Amino acid sequence: MTIEQLYQLYLQYPLVETDTRKIKKDAIFFALKGPSFNGNAFALQALEAGAAYAVVDEAADAVNERMIAVDDVLSTLQQLAKYHRQQFSIPFIAITGSNGKTTTKELVHAVLSTGFRTYTTEGNLNNHIGIPLTILRIKKDAEMAVIEMGANHQREIAGYCEYVMPTHGIITNAGKAHLEGFGGEEGVKKGKGELYDYIRAHQGVALVMWDYDYLRQMSKGLPTIFTYGTHDAAVTGEAVKSEPFLDVRFTKGIQELIHTRLVGDYNLPNILCAAAAGVFFNIPGASIKAAIEAYTPSNSRSQLIKKGTNTIILDAYNANPSSMKAAIENFAKLPATDKILILGGMAELGRESLEEHEHIIALINRYKWKNVVLAGGDFLKIDHPYVKLDNAGQARDWFQRQHFTHSTVLIKGSRSMQMEKVLEEQ
Repeated sequence: MTIEQLYQLYLQYPLVETDTRKIKKDAIFFALKGPSFNGNAFALQALEAGAAYAVVDEAADAVNERMIAVDDVLSTLQQLAKYHRQQFSIPFIAITGSNGKTTTKELVHAVLSTGFRTYTTEGNLNNHIGIPLTILRIKKDAEMAVIEMGANHQREIAGYCEYVMPTHGIITNAGKAHLEGFGGEEGVKKGKGELYDYIRAHQGVALVMWDYDYLRQMSKGLPTIFTYGTHDAAVTGEAVKSEPFLDVRFTKGIQELIHTRLVGDYNLPNILCAAAAGVFFNIPGASIKAAIEAYTPSNSRSQLIKKGTNTIILDAYNANPSSMKAAIENFAKLPATDKILILGGMAELGRESLEEHEHIIALINRYKWKNVVLAGGDFLKIDHPYVKLDNAGQARDWFQRQHFTHSTVLIKGSRSMQMEKVLEEQ
């Protein structure tokens, strides 16, 4: 079956699923394979659960005409997504970066949705499976698409661009994340820069954070650049308060004072970017303000939680040296007393991991804290004067034994550490 023929089936059954537990009636099931699973083994189950068709790449039941055999299911899913993408002539805005890309994506989506029918990545479905699924969920009424791209090695963003075909690109930053896969900080810049490479080659537009000299350098030669930052840009703004929620006063592009529900001035670039997208696409300043002020973070991203008399900043979705440093410095500036740090180890840092964990401990040493807990990862390999625990479960048990009151707590760590467990009730 050709991609064109499969696309005709998709038009009849425009619901694509890769998980038999989520099968809905008349979906098309794609039997993906991974190191510990094989969707082909569940294809018949998907059909019995109501799927219209199952796309497989291993020996299919010859008598079942609803099995569609292909050479490779994942490649077919991506090709189908590209074919669907090619049916649209609307802006496709791709967002990548080391930190802040999901928050930026959600803010950009919120702003653009005030003026356009806008589709975006659900949650963090930002990889080789999630991105094609996101594209295939875009309906004919779409006027904008905002696609998040995650990556942990070079040529990954370039591959995503082949089927996203972005018309507009945003790199939030290029910091110390996934150093192991990218081969160091310069490798991160090169990998993230693949988005600019595609934009450059296809006469697209980049929204560029002009405060970052390296992004200025990386964006050279792009046909159209729309800048944002704290100065010297088309859209400018500054943080005026962050205690703990961030207020931003815009000074160019729009004239608004925006009261956000985001914790930490490290979110300033994300807010500036969303406002810049709004200005670029002619969203009125009042609508930009309303959209950003209405956005409330979730999924352990800069969440402010009140628990009894304690105030907790849960920023445990992910962590790398850049975001960990920003979170600690912001936390140190808060005008609160009795501050408690509960930090989990940082993953995917390769040979630089031990040194980067040592840098974080040195940063912690500069401030006064009520308590500090360092759990898991390479924190376990370093001598330090703080509470040393193996994992988030032990950190939870420690936290519950302390019976803290009137304290302010920062919880952060890499996704693999699952530091949100600290707040689970036992």
